[in-house]
Amino acid sequence: MDFQLKTLSTAQAATEKADALIVLVAAGTSLTPGDVLGSLIAQARKAGDLADKAGKTLALYRPSGVAAPRVLLVSIGDGLPASVRSAVIAAVNAAKAANPKRAAVVFAQPVDAAGLAAAVLATADASYVYTTTKSKAEPRTLRQVVMGVADAEALRAPFDRACATVAGIELAKEWGNRPGNHSTPTLLAEAAQGLAKLPNIKCEVLGPKEVAKLGMGSFAAVSQGSSEPLRFIVLRYQGAPKSQAPVVLVGKGITFDTGGVSLKPAAEMDEMKFDMCGAASVLGVFRALGDIQPAINVVGLVPSCENMNDGRALKPGDVVTSMSGQTIEVLNTDAEGRLILCDALTYAKRFEPAAVIDIATLTGACVVALGGVRSGLFSADDTLAAALESAGEAAQDRCWRMPLDDEYAEGLKTNFADVANIAGRAGGAITAAKFLQRFASDYPWAHLDIAGTAWKSGAAKGSTGRPVGLLLGYLLARGAGPVPAGTKAAEPKAKSAKARAAK
Repeated sequence: MDFQLKTLSTAQAATEKADALIVLVAAGTSLTPGDVLGSLIAQARKAGDLADKAGKTLALYRPSGVAAPRVLLVSIGDGLPASVRSAVIAAVNAAKAANPKRAAVVFAQPVDAAGLAAAVLATADASYVYTTTKSKAEPRTLRQVVMGVADAEALRAPFDRACATVAGIELAKEWGNRPGNHSTPTLLAEAAQGLAKLPNIKCEVLGPKEVAKLGMGSFAAVSQGSSEPLRFIVLRYQGAPKSQAPVVLVGKGITFDTGGVSLKPAAEMDEMKFDMCGAASVLGVFRALGDIQPAINVVGLVPSCENMNDGRALKPGDVVTSMSGQTIEVLNTDAEGRLILCDALTYAKRFEPAAVIDIATLTGACVVALGGVRSGLFSADDTLAAALESAGEAAQDRCWRMPLDDEYAEGLKTNFADVANIAGRAGGAITAAKFLQRFASDYPWAHLDIAGTAWKSGAAKGSTGRPVGLLLGYLLARGAGPVPAGTKAAEPKAKSAKARAAK
């Protein structure tokens, strides 16, 4: 998607050449007398054809004095980002029927950075089309969008950030939407390596031998039933001096999940291609960081494998040894995400992180608790939790903080290992988080359960790209300045990961 930012009043917008012109009108907006579009809006309001409720639209065809053949007057209600988003999605969906290639989205009144970002993200979301595995794909018809505001230069920086966020979200969508045979651990690692072409990003990929030497017995056990070799992806973005502690993002990368021996029901099992959306969100964040170049350090860790069945597959009752040395009794092989994440959380310690956030499509219980509106947030660190909640609200990529009382861990006790990988049905999202918490005691940690928000089912089936927006908002709030001159891509503190694994 090619976005452009221009200074456009409603009078100027009337002369803008586009296949479709979308005019966003807030409640109570006073328009310039004599302005063609302003007069059309005033007449529509007076006739009751353009209500102030966000998302209400009025379509006009070749109105006199307007260059664009199709005009959509759209109410954005109170003008808040959520209202802008819902209005723009409605407008773009309405405009798509005419297959426009170039559109102009113009605010009829001044807009702030948050409102503009909401419009950019909503336009991209509503026009996104997945084509990778279609033989006769119909590509995205809307290819160029002009965003018209009262003062383009004043909003240039937030506009650029919004465009970078779109690139990150769409990368996450792309890999989330790909079927399992087009998104293996090896292919996912190659996508991560491609990100190293961006400034200040480096990528290292570890295979089964390196993972075994690191002692990641829990991660390796999940992959042993698949013919596809596991990959452990290490991404580094360095936009600040090496002395600044990084934020580590850990993304669950199960590229397909059958449930293993604890086999899932056949119905909707195809959607288990989305079980790597946590990993996809980490790739999406790094894609955006490569464009934005903020003055922060970020590490991305992606343990990636398939959870499949053969004669070597992990069995219920097996006991595995994690990288931390803790032993785990596997009572259910379909609770595999926590088994790969726990080793990545232990690995994260070597970066002496300022914070670690894991992102995973972890539990159906979180879907039951929160549905598809908010991601589940778990953290014992109030400061970190508050920062993530705030970032989610600002990005309209919301989360909800869940409890982590110690009593929830009682069900993880077992007679045969240090911990079991599941407890009972009650509070399943919380007990999963309590399991992960055992491996994240050395740094501020948060867990995002995105099982309900990472993709949609039904007619709208597809990846949402969440929580790329939330994560970027959190990271950018930590350091929004430019990259210091002379900063190079992050280097490991000592030897490379492969060299350390060889010890």
